[in-house]
Amino acid sequence: MWDKVRKAGERVAHALRPEPRTGGGERPHNLFEAAAVYVAASAQDDRERADEAAGWVSPEALSFGVNELACRAVVALARERGESPGAVARELLGLPAV
Repeated sequence: MWDKVRKAGERVAHALRPEPRTGGGERPHNLFEAAAVYVAASAQDDRERADEAAGWVSPEALSFGVNELACRAVVALARERGESPGAVARELLGLPAV
């Protein structure tokens, strides 16, 4: 099942990548790079850097990338802690256990 989700995400990511810019030699940013910089900057309260990263891709692409990053982070923490992803997500958000 996760393979299907991952493949669908890859298709969306490919479709949402910005067109390469001509000249300048600077490579375009992809949605996952934008999401990683945006989240890290937000965590460090660096509004300027977060705004810069938000401008690299469309708002929809950034939202998809942030969601993917959140899912991967929760799954990684759950594996590390030996807990369920749901329990980890609730703990990170300060919600009571179910």
